[in-house]
Amino acid sequence: MSRIITLRDALREAMSEEMRRDENVFLMGEEVAEYNGAYKVSKGMLEEFGEKRVIDTPIAELGFTGIGVGAAMNGLRPIVEFMTWNFAILAFDQIVNNAAKTLSQSAGQFSCPIVFRGPSGSAGQLAQQHSQTFESWMANCPGLKVISIIDPADSKGLLKSAIRDEDPVCFMESEVMYGMKGEVPEEEYLTPIGVAAVRKEGTDVTIVSYNKMMEEAKAAAAELEKEGISAEVIDLRTIKPLDYETIVKSVKKTNRLVVVDEAWPFAGVSAEVTYQLQKYAFDYLDAPIVRVNSADTSLAYSAPYVEEYLPNPKKIIDAVKSVMYVGA
Repeated sequence: MSRIITLRDALREAMSEEMRRDENVFLMGEEVAEYNGAYKVSKGMLEEFGEKRVIDTPIAELGFTGIGVGAAMNGLRPIVEFMTWNFAILAFDQIVNNAAKTLSQSAGQFSCPIVFRGPSGSAGQLAQQHSQTFESWMANCPGLKVISIIDPADSKGLLKSAIRDEDPVCFMESEVMYGMKGEVPEEEYLTPIGVAAVRKEGTDVTIVSYNKMMEEAKAAAAELEKEGISAEVIDLRTIKPLDYETIVKSVKKTNRLVVVDEAWPFAGVSAEVTYQLQKYAFDYLDAPIVRVNSADTSLAYSAPYVEEYLPNPKKIIDAVKSVMYVGA
């Protein structure tokens, strides 16, 4: 059995279920308690779990992130919420130099089971310092696992898996998608980390994406279907470890690949997917891989600029037609 709930509800259910299951799990971050979360993801959790397990922190990311890392090293399982991953830049020392390196620096004596979560990417007209996409930043650091997802069912299952994982996990959401609805099973379940999902099967071209760009990819695939072009759409879900096998299997069938990534084009997730696919599926490609990224510049406040900056269905459709050598 399943029911329709929002992304924010799915994330809340994941955290609450794990906190009921394990008393070592706790949530901390700015406004997560008294205010019910900046995006109401933690609504009602303070009342259920109390102020020792749902903790409002000062506006000091490096401070409360460091506390979370220390707690994880001592046997607790913190969930650290960032109001946005843009603010997590202040805590990169704690995430990259402490959490990610704990296991290797201690020669396996200490693990760091911690989840860093919050929205990544653009949220409209929030300008340059609040519109960056952090998946590739975090995935570049050995020792960190990176999940980026907006599907409510998979978000719940993957967040539960992340909380139970022994490694530090960066969990990327989307500020503008917390109200997105989807079917979520009523029974308890886990979604495995490191496995991509085929959201739509197709035969002519493979479109790979993640997070809210999945909605753009699915919209493009629907329009392409009207023109007789069958697109297979793959949701990466996990950025690191990345499921190359699912993409390779798809490309062996479709022989064409378009990668849609909200991040800047240089050295990002789309670049890594492109490299790996030309390495493992070169002989199956009938056209060069094409990437659809955000513009290689900071995002300004102007609404027309935002629209021009981000990937959209038209850009994806044009990319698909280019790899199929048909008129755009």
